[in-house]
Order: sequence, then C-alpha cells, then structure tokens
Amino acid sequence: MDNLFTAVILSIVEGLTEFLPVSSSGHLILVGDLLGFSGEKAATFQVVIQLGAIMAVVVLYWRRFLGLLRPQEGLAFSGMRGIWLLILTSIPASVVGLLFHAQIKEYLFRPATVLIALVIGAVCMIFVERRQFHPRCTTLDEITPALALGIGCFQCLALWPGFSRSAATIMGGMLLGASRPLAAEYSFVAAVPIMVAATGYDLLKSWHFFSLGDVPFFAVGILGSFVAALLAVKVFVALVGRMTLVPFAVYRLFLAPFVYYFMVS
Repeated sequence: MDNLFTAVILSIVEGLTEFLPVSSSGHLILVGDLLGFSGEKAATFQVVIQLGAIMAVVVLYWRRFLGLLRPQEGLAFSGMRGIWLLILTSIPASVVGLLFHAQIKEYLFRPATVLIALVIGAVCMIFVERRQFHPRCTTLDEITPALALGIGCFQCLALWPGFSRSAATIMGGMLLGASRPLAAEYSFVAAVPIMVAATGYDLLKSWHFFSLGDVPFFAVGILGSFVAALLAVKVFVALVGRMTLVPFAVYRLFLAPFVYYFMVS
C-alpha cells in the first residue's frame, strides 16, 4: 500500500475533522485525491482510521461509557436506557447505509459531490443558527427516546461525504430542542456506535483487498487519528458554548471555490 507519509497526513486530517462540523470524509476524499490516494482501498482506509477517533472519544468520555455498562443512580443516560437511546440514534443511518452502501461509495466518494455537500451543509448551518431557539434539553440525562431517534434521522445526511455527521447531529439536535452544547456533546457520544458499525461493515466487505503488509499503514492511520481527535474534541468542547456554527459554515463556503478550481473544473 502507499507510503506511511500518506497515512500520517490522512490520519491527522481525519482526527482534526471527524468531530467538527466540516466533514471528515469530505476532507479525506479531497486530500486523498490530492495525494493520488484513491480507489476501493483508499475508501476503506478512510473509514477504518475512524477507529482512532472513536477511541479518543471513549477516552475523553470514559465515565459516560462506563455508566452505560454499570448503571448509575441519578443519571438517566446510563445503563440499558442510555444504550437504548444510542441504538435509536444509530438505527436510521445504519439501515440507510446498509441498503445503499455500494451506491454511496460508487457515486458520492468524489470531489464534485463533496463540493456540493460542503455548500449545502454550510447553507443549512447558517439557516439553523438564524432561528430563535428555546432549548428544552440541556444535559445528556434529559434526552428522550423521541429526541434520540430524531437526531438519528438527521444523521442520515452524514452518509453524503461532505455534509458532516457532526453538523447533521448538532443541527438536528438544535432543531429538535437540544441546546447547542448538548447537541455537540451528544454528537461525540453517539458517533461511537454508528462509526464502529460502519467501520466493521466496511472491513467485512473489503477484507479481500488487503494483506498483512498493509497492517503498518492502518496502524499509523489509527494512531494518528486518535492523537489528532483528542486535541480536536477538547478544543471544540471549549469553544462550542461561546460560538455558533456560522464560522464553520464560512470555512466550508471559503473552501468550496478552491475545491471547484483545483479538483473539479
């Protein structure tokens, strides 16, 4: 497989963008295209290195995940109830992704479709932030089954590379009554089951493409995304209570013409 320098670059891109509302898959496709790293193996690598980002969230929110395994008195988002909420959030995108896995990888993993998603996602973010919100839920323990399922439906938008799972989750949460900090926090926690499912399924479908010699390449990618994601999540958590999604929308709109000029036209 390609050299380890490619793995390092892509892992940093994955870790820094996975939990920000800018689309990690979109950035990986764009950067991979610039590096000449594309095709079936590249698409699978871009999914598998998400394991590093997943581990970063588990490390940062270990108390919450431990609470799912060992119910804690006074915390509604724990034990089987917390697990059920995460399952509800994961079901819509899992079903849609399973049904249309081949079509998504064939038609949406390309710079032109990422460009469109970047712009549409940015416009949606600006629209959402212009609305007046009166949040009904401000903590994970206030999340209801209806809210969890509703957020899961919005996560289906993230199957379109360039839209962003984080952006879809945060916007969906805000529109359905969650505060912005809660929507951001839930986007981190809810990412774990859906990303584990997506990574496992992709590996099963693409296992025959790889050999033992690819292990170092994947190991570097997973480790790099883990370190980068730790930094990105900590910074985003610190900022989310003081800023809106608009700066991220502006970044996406700023990036779009460069993508068009250098990679699409």
